[in-house]
Amino acid sequence: MHVVIIGNGISGVTAARFVRKLSDHKITIISSETKYFFSRTALMYIYMGHMRAEDTMPYEPWFWEKNRIDLVEAHVDKIDFKGKSLALNNNTSLKYDKLVLALGSASNKFGWPGQDLDAVGGLYHMQDLENMEKYSEGLERAVIVGGGLIGIEMAEMFHSRHIPVTMLVREKSYWDNVLPEEESAMINRHIKESHIDLRLQTELKEIIDDGSGKAKGVVTSKEDVIDCGYVGLTAGVHPNVRWLKETELNVERGIVVNNHLETNMQDVYAVGDCVQLEEPRPGRRSIEAVWYTGRMMGETAAYNICGKPVAYDPGIWFNSAKFIHIEYQVYGDVLAKPPENHESFYWEHPDGRKAVRIVFDNKTDVILGFNLMGIRFRHEVCEKWLKDKVHVDEVMANLKLANFDPEFYSSYEADIIRAFNNKYKRSVKLTSKGLLDQVYSFLKS
Repeated sequence: MHVVIIGNGISGVTAARFVRKLSDHKITIISSETKYFFSRTALMYIYMGHMRAEDTMPYEPWFWEKNRIDLVEAHVDKIDFKGKSLALNNNTSLKYDKLVLALGSASNKFGWPGQDLDAVGGLYHMQDLENMEKYSEGLERAVIVGGGLIGIEMAEMFHSRHIPVTMLVREKSYWDNVLPEEESAMINRHIKESHIDLRLQTELKEIIDDGSGKAKGVVTSKEDVIDCGYVGLTAGVHPNVRWLKETELNVERGIVVNNHLETNMQDVYAVGDCVQLEEPRPGRRSIEAVWYTGRMMGETAAYNICGKPVAYDPGIWFNSAKFIHIEYQVYGDVLAKPPENHESFYWEHPDGRKAVRIVFDNKTDVILGFNLMGIRFRHEVCEKWLKDKVHVDEVMANLKLANFDPEFYSSYEADIIRAFNNKYKRSVKLTSKGLLDQVYSFLKS
């Protein structure tokens, strides 16, 4: 059996790895972006000089031949689903028995005048990084359109080279459709403290052409003109599926799949950012362009392809990122606009760069979620608390179990519990003896 995978991101490569673990099938990965799989989340570190491009490749070049995974550098122009054939841009075709669509995302464009000029680009593909590099020498200012995680990454990249940055964010506070009010305000402050020109409630109206097809500035929704030599479009991404909308494949915003990641076409699966779940879990979105869900989808698809049926289970919601110098983690349900039964305890350090939010049900006291800024918690501990529906008092008493900061970092559990007790008139006491043994026994239980 020949398994063909279009796309060599985390979801496509994970699918290939697990098909190989589970079978002796022939495997081919097709990609027009790069020959070898690289860590997309590390793109920014190449630009910042922290890593070389080859350092972002999780597997050495010999890995693919050793594991009998063929790599084809080409672009798929057309898919014949009935004939099970792919037409490539190098005038060749490829037959498949099982097909995995791991097509990823594309940066959003909203029809702005000048959006296709030179020196304009997003931050998703390796080619986007090359575009930024091409126009960075001598760059006097960059304008970034959109906030979120991609926007702040691009801002940090330019900032690392001492290139002045202006960010246009349409919301009244940074990423306030995701972050609660206090965390959003913290990021606003941190961006400004980093000498980045943050303009809230401001949108892009037009990108100005310098007369040779290159961007030379922008006009904002407030009619301000900002001179710049690069415009970053980071107002979100969408599934890279528009080229398939006229085919027999069921495509809405993404490629529609069932719980086994099967499409409406026989022997065709879809994984990763391009997927739209037909029946998402309660409280989860039908499209989740997140690294770890892409990895989980790749593994799930491989099991189904190899005749070992398993339903996709994304587990408990998790995400992590970095807002310049402030690390961010979220576990479970922490909503910008929570329902009435969500009680939210928030503690912030006096330095304004660290915070812990713990969300629990105000009727049952069952833990619902964690939001962490500048402080890290152990993934396994948070996940277990959420799965086991632990009482918030038990969580607070055992906060040290979750602490994942390095050994010589300051810890704030006592301050957090004191604030919790004062707010809710409780008498929770911090458990501290035998901490390492507690962590091991807790995770095993």
